[in-house]
Amino acid sequence: MQDGFPRRHCTGRQASAVILESDNLNVKELEFGETILSCKYRLEKEQQHRLEWKKTALNGAASFVYFNNSLSAEFQKRVEMMGASLRFRNLTREDAGSYRCEISAPQDKKNFQEITINLNVLVAPSIPVCDIPSSAMSGSAVVLKCWEKQGNPASIYRWYKDGVPLDIQSQNAKAVNASYKVDTATGTLHFSTVTKRDTGEYYCEASNSIGTQRCIAKRMQVDDLNLAAIISAVVIVSLVITLCGCGICYAQRKGYFSSGKSSKKENAHKLASQAESDFKHTKSFVI
Repeated sequence: MQDGFPRRHCTGRQASAVILESDNLNVKELEFGETILSCKYRLEKEQQHRLEWKKTALNGAASFVYFNNSLSAEFQKRVEMMGASLRFRNLTREDAGSYRCEISAPQDKKNFQEITINLNVLVAPSIPVCDIPSSAMSGSAVVLKCWEKQGNPASIYRWYKDGVPLDIQSQNAKAVNASYKVDTATGTLHFSTVTKRDTGEYYCEASNSIGTQRCIAKRMQVDDLNLAAIISAVVIVSLVITLCGCGICYAQRKGYFSSGKSSKKENAHKLASQAESDFKHTKSFVI
């Protein structure tokens, strides 16, 4: 019951009687094409029998294709019965999976038999998504990424710089940075250390046996680190801080900061004197 459907057990001692055959147990066909899942059977004798087709999708979901002498609703528009075989028109990638043809013949000594056919729908790659930085600093590590998820078989990836494959450019050591690595299975281009020579337009190509697609080219600019500009900025900041410090010291010597304190003390003294005078006046009034 690994595919979601219960298994039936044969009865009787003889291994003959119900016999199932197929012209192809592993069917491969292009998306939007046509194909036949062949199922042929022979009975020990003429009798009422039952034919069923069941599908197990790639995600493990189980469903009926043909049951009780009728195709399931989802297959009625694209599938037709040809004897005991299934004929598919306009295949989609969702049709991929394992299909089981089953025959039940209650009057035969071996009254049940089944056969499994695998359907592989071949799909061309979709346009890959590329992650390419627009700029980088010389000497830094840079990673370019490329991926797509539609292709079947899985896509193989190839990177291009200025319209020329990197694996061809690498044959000329002066034309390309030798520190890069390409993972053709995941689409990752990794530079351990970029240089100004790595500046250029990059794009990625995804391909399988069905077709090829590529992303839009994007320019990556690699610049050297401007040490002179950094040193100048540090000097300017240091001068500003020094001048600010000198200004504060000059202000303190001139008493610009102490005058505020003196005025505060004078105000406090006036308030205290006023309070004392008010107290004496009140005391004399009481007496």
